[in-house]
Amino acid sequence: MRYGRWAAAAVLAMVAALGTAGCGGDEEPDVTGTGSGAATLEVNDTALGEALTDGDGRTLYLFTLDSEDASVCEGECLEAWPILEGEPEAGDGVDAGLIGSFERADGTTQASYAGHPLYYFSGDTGAGDLTGQGVEGVWWVLDASGTAVEDPVPEQDDGSAY
Repeated sequence: MRYGRWAAAAVLAMVAALGTAGCGGDEEPDVTGTGSGAATLEVNDTALGEALTDGDGRTLYLFTLDSEDASVCEGECLEAWPILEGEPEAGDGVDAGLIGSFERADGTTQASYAGHPLYYFSGDTGAGDLTGQGVEGVWWVLDASGTAVEDPVPEQDDGSAY
């Protein structure tokens, strides 16, 4: 499998994040891009500064192995990194000229920003979560200009990451 090692690490990171997130209950987070504000892109203030989110405040990520408007994330990768599906609109802080979408090999439409295909991380359980930041050194949040933010997530006073 071409990306087996990083996919396995991403899944382990996801399991660890879910185990420590204290999410309670059996309900899994909605990472399908179908939330009430998912069709809108926004820039929200996070522990990393301003970052691209969907309209519900859920963090969006880019994958550095992708190329412009083309995704190489398939199979197990998509289980850990679901796509933002569809053609979103510009919300607060977003440059409408950077929004795009493309058709994936499976026929679904994936949203992009500044040419970067957009993904959620399945280990994020709510708005503002950043547990996918820096996974395997290839998954990063985006700033308002569509540039990868490669800073680590700062620790809170209690030593945990935001």
